[in-house]
Amino acid sequence: MVARNVRLLRDQRGLSLTELARQAGLSKQTLSNLEQGTGNPTVDTLFAIAAALGVPVTRLVAEREQVMTVQRRDEVVWREHGGYESRSLDHVYGSGVIENYLVRVSSDPQGVVKPSEPHPVGTLEHLYVISGRVRVGPLDSCVELSAGDFVRYPGDRPHVYESLEGECLLHVVVSVPRVQPGTGATNLTRNHANGRR
Repeated sequence: MVARNVRLLRDQRGLSLTELARQAGLSKQTLSNLEQGTGNPTVDTLFAIAAALGVPVTRLVAEREQVMTVQRRDEVVWREHGGYESRSLDHVYGSGVIENYLVRVSSDPQGVVKPSEPHPVGTLEHLYVISGRVRVGPLDSCVELSAGDFVRYPGDRPHVYESLEGECLLHVVVSVPRVQPGTGATNLTRNHANGRR
């Protein structure tokens, strides 16, 4: 798990083994062993790698499936800032492209829901329901949400946006990791712009 996460995060940032090892203050062999799953990293090593990658250490030790997070509107905390209040939805770590969308979803008269194609590996979708009730998320772990609810889930798997009542309005933030030239990243913006999510 740690090996896979470190390798994925390093690739997303376009870092070589040598460069990440240098930034973390580790030997290239230590990092190589870790990524191959043959190393036994200390806590200090994990913190050094996390700092070099710009992520919390929990991102190195968590299963990818645990990336889904749901906030229900009646369970959140609003913070007072002298004149206004704010609610933190989520944090986006790393580098790459951050895309913001308002998405309108209507019920299909024939009840057909077409899954959206996966985005590049490592993509996350952060979705806030402005109005309506929806079923959203990866096909194998969809959740039902109402106005005021928030969810973060992997966008690199087939996923759905389904209205459960009339027209719904969603705010979607898509965080796409840095993609190397020639890997098809330009298709992402074109698909969103044409509404083919």
